[in-house]
Amino acid sequence: MNDLKIGFDAKRLFQNYTGLGNYSRMVVGALQQYYPDNKYHLFTPKVISNNETEAFLKCNNSIIHQPEGIFKSLKSVWRTFQIPQLANRVNLDIYHGLSHELPIGLSSKVRSVVTIHDLIFMRYPELFNPIDRAIYLRKWKYACKHADRIVAISKQTKNDLINMLGISENKIDVVYQGCAEQFKIKSTNEYKTEIKLKYKLPDKYLLYVGTIEKRKNLLALLKALTCLPEDIMLVVLGKPTSYFSDEVKPFVAKHKLENRIVFIHKAKYEELPPLYQLATVFLYPSVFEGFGIPILEALKSEVPVITSSGSCFSEAGGPGSIYIHPEDYDGLAAAIKKVWNDKAIQSEMIAKGLEYSLKFDDSKIAQDMMMVYQNLLS
Repeated sequence: MNDLKIGFDAKRLFQNYTGLGNYSRMVVGALQQYYPDNKYHLFTPKVISNNETEAFLKCNNSIIHQPEGIFKSLKSVWRTFQIPQLANRVNLDIYHGLSHELPIGLSSKVRSVVTIHDLIFMRYPELFNPIDRAIYLRKWKYACKHADRIVAISKQTKNDLINMLGISENKIDVVYQGCAEQFKIKSTNEYKTEIKLKYKLPDKYLLYVGTIEKRKNLLALLKALTCLPEDIMLVVLGKPTSYFSDEVKPFVAKHKLENRIVFIHKAKYEELPPLYQLATVFLYPSVFEGFGIPILEALKSEVPVITSSGSCFSEAGGPGSIYIHPEDYDGLAAAIKKVWNDKAIQSEMIAKGLEYSLKFDDSKIAQDMMMVYQNLLS
């Protein structure tokens, strides 16, 4: 097959530095690295240059497209309606919407792919504003109807697409996501010491990473903490929401846990690897996810993982992780006690986790995604 011209919705690649942005950079970066002869057209309403995006600005197989003329002040209109015209002009083979959306009016000459991460807004509607839910549903339905192929980031998401949106199983490919290269690299002892001092971290700690919101279920972890010896400390790394002020802080105060928890709300992205690597156990008690990328980050960082049963968690955590029902905080406490001081169990979980994490390496993800594209064009 000849070299391809592949277009991407790159808004979040350049402007988002959490889940959807990380996914966008991971997919495009992996394809650029392992299939360098293709041309990758990045469509974005705005370019932001920083450590996360610099490689895409310098890459010689990237072509960046931004609004021009009147569309500089009509960026949403450009993104929704003008990208199809640009796609035709540069003779794209494929356009890939990396986060639930496709522009309106793509030509049939340009084959289209959309990635669907989750349908959480349908599964837990009470967690979303009604107007937002309606917008999401319209966008998701349009993209799934008009895409030639749909990429689901997990089997859980594929099943939700089939059962909740009525999408044909034959239209969906499961291509897992990976995590940033930095989680595979050991931080130096000097850098870990620097991070430990900066955030006043204990020598051993449990680690939680994720937005502090109701669905992520931090309260179950705090309840488990009340059942554990007082020398077991917890580090919570994540952006607070109203759930933090309304439920988490009152619980911490009521149970006098202030001296057992370190809250970090604004760590730099490059500080995440040492924060993982210094942890004794990683905990992810979320009720539901499309995939659960922090689980994979922990596996790559060689930290034992205890997470929730159900949803997609066993897909992310593999056979070496421990799974507890998200409402069973007694069971969570028991699992923590089991792993906390047992080096043999820790070593076994780490080894199994590292082996399992190989299926999420960039080379495998690039290969699987390119297979989707090639099958679409064959």
